[in-house]
Amino acid sequence: MTAGGASIARRGRLSVAGRVVLAAGGGYGLAALATALLSLALPLARPEAVAAATLLGFLLMPAVAVVVFAVRSLRRAALIVAGSALVLGGLLGLAMRGVP
Repeated sequence: MTAGGASIARRGRLSVAGRVVLAAGGGYGLAALATALLSLALPLARPEAVAAATLLGFLLMPAVAVVVFAVRSLRRAALIVAGSALVLGGLLGLAMRGVP
């Protein structure tokens, strides 16, 4: 393998490793934010809202992993996850204003 080929292979491995870390950490973070938001926003009794939100959070984590590996670049995947986290965090902050 030439020096240029080794560099490309190393960059590819680092990209995959970064996507794995982003999918695991970002998926967990987005699922947690979505679960917290939905548990406050769903028009159900508190225990049922928390249970339903948790189940939906379990669906969100693999969906984030699919998106992270489907987009063209690691940078774009990170921007998508970060943007989604900002939106969910902002909505959660607004939803928590009325909670005692």
